[in-house]
Amino acid sequence: MSFINFILNMGPSVMMPIILFIMAMIFRIKLSKAIRSSLTVGMGFIAINLVVGLMVETLSPATKAMVNNIGIQLDVMGVGWPASSAIAFGTTSLVPWIFGLGILLNVLLAALNWTKTLDIDLWNYWHFIFASAFVYSATDNFVLAIIIGLLTEVIVLKLADWTAPVVQEFFGMPGVSLPHTETVSWAPIGWVVDRIIDKIPVIKDWNIDSEKIQDRFGVLGEPLMLGTVIGLAIGILAYAPNMAVDMSSSISKIINTSITLGAVMLVFPRMVKLLMTGLLPISDGVKEFLNSRFPGRKLYIGLDAATVIGHPANVATGLLLVPITLFLAVVLSMIGVNRMLPFADLAILPVFVLWATGWSKGNIFRGVVIGTIFVAGFLIIGTFLAPMTTDLAKTANFSIPEGAAQISSLDVGGHLSPWLLMLPFITKIFAELGNTFTIVSIVFAIFAVSCYVLFFYKAFKGEILKN
Repeated sequence: MSFINFILNMGPSVMMPIILFIMAMIFRIKLSKAIRSSLTVGMGFIAINLVVGLMVETLSPATKAMVNNIGIQLDVMGVGWPASSAIAFGTTSLVPWIFGLGILLNVLLAALNWTKTLDIDLWNYWHFIFASAFVYSATDNFVLAIIIGLLTEVIVLKLADWTAPVVQEFFGMPGVSLPHTETVSWAPIGWVVDRIIDKIPVIKDWNIDSEKIQDRFGVLGEPLMLGTVIGLAIGILAYAPNMAVDMSSSISKIINTSITLGAVMLVFPRMVKLLMTGLLPISDGVKEFLNSRFPGRKLYIGLDAATVIGHPANVATGLLLVPITLFLAVVLSMIGVNRMLPFADLAILPVFVLWATGWSKGNIFRGVVIGTIFVAGFLIIGTFLAPMTTDLAKTANFSIPEGAAQISSLDVGGHLSPWLLMLPFITKIFAELGNTFTIVSIVFAIFAVSCYVLFFYKAFKGEILKN
């Protein structure tokens, strides 16, 4: 644990360059190129995190103001992804095993050509531990918990393989896949819903993407202006109701939100480009090495989904989903299907909607439709797991906000594939949910499993990207 904590505490901006440099040496990339490329990737991660931090810093008070304006009173507080990682790393008996066996499993699968993804994003191995922690708490079966964690990893790696062409072609990340549990777990549902929209007359032809917006509206349709307009709308929803009390402060906050989110839309792609400047030479070197020794073999570098968050469609769709998520939380709570007040993770919705926009090639209309279905799933799963999340968070010494009966998050709800795997072992939660919630949870689980079955079937037949 001390060694693992030493590595993780360095953060991705330090850890990733070290891992990539070691990879470069293994694949015999020129030393000077390896050093320069690895350091550039580290700088890219720092740049991306700075922009993400700016976005979160701007959106957090705005979303809090919207929550207050709506007056939602729900007993499960959405405390954000830190609670999920605290639960994972707090289960110290599982951590070394999942890290050790998980890395070995990934290397073995890659060596046998059963996966093309080499997941070097070690920090996010906590996603696999997350599922294990719930199963271990429910069953007290250590071996079963390890198996569930490793099964989660296998599913995530295969989903990363099958979605890699979209990552590389549409999001512009050659040689990269995204084995990021909270996002890629939703790829099968996003793919199925996108295919369903393809069958609906008239609606199937609605295409709103940043390029079409720019073609139609000129300078007003550029990502900078799109972000500014969406930011203005969010600012008005958040701060306009307070104008009667403090007009000057409210107007200042509205303008600041608008300008800042416009800047985020402008700067994000440039930061990702910096990351790719460092990653491409290493990716090309790996391809060259494999082609010379194993013709036809492919190896993808597995990274965090945050590396593609800067695509204008992701940012626009994620920002549009902020008020939709709050509205959906209210509606679902009225019919007894949600008890969670989403808050902390609203600012990172552009990350969660990756596979709402990826399949539709940046169609913001489809992104919002598919993303709304994702959010409904986040709220259902997040509420379902709230009792165990609260207990496990207390065990991990995570600070429970004052006044919150239970805690959860959109991130907890984003762990779809782990939830489906752990569901048979945590059915005791159904007794706490009530009949309506139980029925909806089961129906949603059946829908999700059906999407997975269809997606896996089509993927094995090579038909996922046919259209």
